[in-house]
Amino acid sequence: MTGTVVRAFTDRDLEAAGRLLAARHVAHRRREPLLDARFERPDVAAEAVLAAWQKDAASGAVAVRGGATVGYLVGAPKADPVWGDNVWVDSAGHAVAPGAAEVARDLYGYAAQRWVDEGRTAHYVLAPAGGDGGPAAGGSDALVDAWFRLAFGLQHVHAVREPLPAAPAPRLPLVVRAAEVADVPALGALDVALPAHQARSPVFGGAAVPTVEEQTQDWADTFGDPRFPTWVAQVPGPDGGPRVVGAAVGCALTESRTHEGLALLPDAGFLGFAAVLPGARGLGAGRALGERVLAWSGEAGHACCVTDWRATNLLSSRAWPRLGFRDTFWRLHRTVGH
Repeated sequence: MTGTVVRAFTDRDLEAAGRLLAARHVAHRRREPLLDARFERPDVAAEAVLAAWQKDAASGAVAVRGGATVGYLVGAPKADPVWGDNVWVDSAGHAVAPGAAEVARDLYGYAAQRWVDEGRTAHYVLAPAGGDGGPAAGGSDALVDAWFRLAFGLQHVHAVREPLPAAPAPRLPLVVRAAEVADVPALGALDVALPAHQARSPVFGGAAVPTVEEQTQDWADTFGDPRFPTWVAQVPGPDGGPRVVGAAVGCALTESRTHEGLALLPDAGFLGFAAVLPGARGLGAGRALGERVLAWSGEAGHACCVTDWRATNLLSSRAWPRLGFRDTFWRLHRTVGH
């Protein structure tokens, strides 16, 4: 942009970046007050930028106009091969001054050349969710729009809502109860049902689908860990006995490896896993399980409950908003060269 100088990000830019991030977060919390208020402080926001900057192989860009910093961008690769040759810009990795959303495109234009030169062509950005409902409602806010005009698309959604005071009774004959050791084989099958669903159209997830035997053994090895309360949904089976058709797992959000920085909400529970067998979808099992985790979040003293889902997962992207979850962050994705 005219009058804007874009250069490599350095340690000297941390304080200014913290101020920009704090201002972005103030605006974000107007839309979603359950976000962590601490990051409205520039010093705390600067610590989050520092954490992003100190990741292995981090690099980025800063934009200066008239002597003032008007934007910054910091990204770093993640080692997990499922993401490809990647760079991630996490929740604290970018911000621009009010009215300067177009600067995000200049920052990416500068930083991405290095990333591509290094062979990192899968780019991910965690951005504040659009304030007017985003693509599903026909629009997005200016910052997200700038990323969309860089060929990024919406891949994954983070969301939050308040806990429930109690779980509503599910529609009979559906029953939701705490999981028991005898449920381990059913839990193993359900632990495959979700990645198998995500591997199909229109998600086409790249993660390998495990075997039922592998997941059943994993459940057998870990069942009963008090950090991860588990519930199952059951209906009468063909023989008249109970048949487990769904499961959900709750935990503290701090147990999640995918939530950090501004996306790590304070005092939050986490709906970390939920799955229903294909033949049992439509019975209300997913909603009943979600409501049970929301009630557990309140019972455990959490101020809110977080979950996340692939935007292309048609089931999740409809079920969880209907349950009252509100978008907080969007993971945007671009594969360079395609």
